[in-house]
Amino acid sequence: MHRFRKLLLLFSVALTFCAGLVFWLRKDTSTGPILLLVGLVLTALAFLRFKSLRGFSYTVWILVAVAAAMFYPHLFHRIGSFELKNVIVPFVQVTMFGMGAHMSFSDFKGVVMMPKGVIIGVCCHFLVMPLVAYGLSHIFPFPAEIAGGVILIGCVSSAMASNVMSYLSGANLALAITVGAVSTIVSPFVTPFLMLWLGGQYVEINTIHMMIDIINMIIIPVVAGFIFNLFYEASASRGQMVVQLVSYALIMLITNSVLTVITKGSLLDFVYATLSSFFWFYLLPMLGAIFFRKVKDTVSRQQLEGGLSFAAMLGIVVNTVVITASGRDNLLEVGGLLIITCLLHNVAGLSLGYFLARLFGLPEKDRRTIAFEVGMQNGGVATGLALQMGKVATLGLASTIFGPLQNITGSALANWFKKKDHRGEAKSPPGIETVRQAV
Repeated sequence: MHRFRKLLLLFSVALTFCAGLVFWLRKDTSTGPILLLVGLVLTALAFLRFKSLRGFSYTVWILVAVAAAMFYPHLFHRIGSFELKNVIVPFVQVTMFGMGAHMSFSDFKGVVMMPKGVIIGVCCHFLVMPLVAYGLSHIFPFPAEIAGGVILIGCVSSAMASNVMSYLSGANLALAITVGAVSTIVSPFVTPFLMLWLGGQYVEINTIHMMIDIINMIIIPVVAGFIFNLFYEASASRGQMVVQLVSYALIMLITNSVLTVITKGSLLDFVYATLSSFFWFYLLPMLGAIFFRKVKDTVSRQQLEGGLSFAAMLGIVVNTVVITASGRDNLLEVGGLLIITCLLHNVAGLSLGYFLARLFGLPEKDRRTIAFEVGMQNGGVATGLALQMGKVATLGLASTIFGPLQNITGSALANWFKKKDHRGEAKSPPGIETVRQAV
């Protein structure tokens, strides 16, 4: 079986290589793309067979999505009369709901327990990444809206994947969750003004509209996740539940009120939007939590989280396909340079996050956490904002590239940290307890 796995992997890599030769040497635009896609799919499947390579399988699926969209963009614009770009925001909301379902109000206790690390992490995140993006947008000769997209990915909140990297690297996971939660909550009030300040020269920014878009894409789905977790766990007292539910209801009412004013909608528009929000993000999570609580023996919490994770990963793949197909011509023009820019942006964030945390005297585990929280961005939100601004084919390209890249660099850094710990353990002398056990 092990030999079969190796043969499958070798065959897929060889097929991909042959596809590249066919495509570049013979200029065969009919056979080359098909062989390349088949080779990538086989590579992704083969990686699943190896424990050491399994984590990279998802990245290869992203490459499959990008390749398919580049070779056959017309297949990913619409299905019938339905435009596929309309699925981008719902998938982002599903991802943020999953994040909220993993959290509760108790996660914010970390702000009190470790205020120094949280303040440093959030401040570095919203200073380092936007400023690095601003510098890169001036160094490289991008068209205005693509340069604006580089700044946009630098101004959004940190990615949920940063928590995974903190866990894999042996960092301070509690700090990671708290910094990620706080950066997510404050992003509606920080991202629009950072974007106006740094990216306003490239693209017109409506700060209030962007603030509402972020609340609808992040805060409301996260609130829905909170509600789900509140009823699924059922660990809060009746008084705590009432306070939280009233707070969530007020958030939705205020958001819909402001949105109605901005769009100059009627009272009927406000009533319809409010009822829709309460159904999808308030009542449905509540009923869903009650249902899944009753069938815990059949569907475990782990299975639920696995389903949400799969939906999030599927959403990223689908969004990557749609955005790549929409911006294919722009990618052909600046794709290589944009990849280099996103790589520099990501690596700079990871490096500066670590060394700034060290400069402020944080311990090693906290430095690793800050590195991931600073350097890894929420590409889904950046993509959704680009769509809401009607510029997904230009403003959304940087986030499409940044997301897969950060998973590769983040995984590599997490593995390096882990190996560093193992080397340190191997070199360190045995402790008293170890000697005592040996005796």
